[in-house]
Amino acid sequence: LNWTTLELPADEVHQLGLAEVGRIRAQMLEIMRQVGFEGELAEFFTYVRNNPENYYPNTEAGRAEYIREATALIEGIYDIADDYFNVLPKAPLEVRRVEPWREAGSSTAFYNRPSPDGSRPGIYYINQQNMNAVQKHIMNSLAYHEGAPGHHFQLAIQQELQGLPQFRLYGSYSAYSEGWALYSERLAFEAGLYEGMPMRDFGRLSEEMKRAVRLVVDSGMHAMQWPLEKSIAYMTDNTPMAPADIQRQIERYYVWPGQALSYKVGMQKILELRQQAKEALGEKFDIRRFHDVVLKNGAMPLQILDEVMRQDIEAVKGE
Repeated sequence: LNWTTLELPADEVHQLGLAEVGRIRAQMLEIMRQVGFEGELAEFFTYVRNNPENYYPNTEAGRAEYIREATALIEGIYDIADDYFNVLPKAPLEVRRVEPWREAGSSTAFYNRPSPDGSRPGIYYINQQNMNAVQKHIMNSLAYHEGAPGHHFQLAIQQELQGLPQFRLYGSYSAYSEGWALYSERLAFEAGLYEGMPMRDFGRLSEEMKRAVRLVVDSGMHAMQWPLEKSIAYMTDNTPMAPADIQRQIERYYVWPGQALSYKVGMQKILELRQQAKEALGEKFDIRRFHDVVLKNGAMPLQILDEVMRQDIEAVKGE
């Protein structure tokens, strides 16, 4: 409950994870066949991990090219944002390299919110210490998750809201914020931003698969007594992640029960609420208003988001 902000039994989380892993695997297989790879999905994972074309050169030129492309991806979101959002953040967003002095202790990518006084923009950071650890095929999803319309839209809009108590402008719930960021990856796909890029779409699915696998292994370890080895094997079988990264991920879930569940649970709840709104409102459904309801009330537990969305559906019906 602390991480998901929903009343979800462990076996229900586990079954959701198994179902999502199965669904995403089927879509991965479709892309594998689309690009003409012959073999098993596990072999395709190995190919993706080892394909040199999936990495920028481990040089200053390679690092600069990554930043340029990531910036272009962010700009592409802003080009279509008015079709999906009524309100955009006032604060700008920049893509930057993690400073060399803190690369060793930083994750692959992360977001820093803008300063409230406007003196610092929102910043999408990329760790470029070793470009052989930064795969091209996931860079779209990283940009949409950590940058726009993911964490930047949610966090910058939240602290720019008027009429809320100060603590509401900066508070957070992992299932809400990480759920929105993962939903943003899907939204970019739905907006057509992956068209003609099957391997980037495979990367999107890989990132979603990582979050789906978390549902299985987190509940497996903490409710079903799975040993670490079983969790590592399950993640290896279902993602193209590097072995060392899998090891780190599983160890993180082992000592931090429930946190890893928040991403996919939050995304699924937002998608569920969107589908409910579509069915209830029919032609009155407006994706921009839906996103307003999610973003313009600040961070909240998913149970409260459910209630707020139901109230808005009734309000639209009455208009």
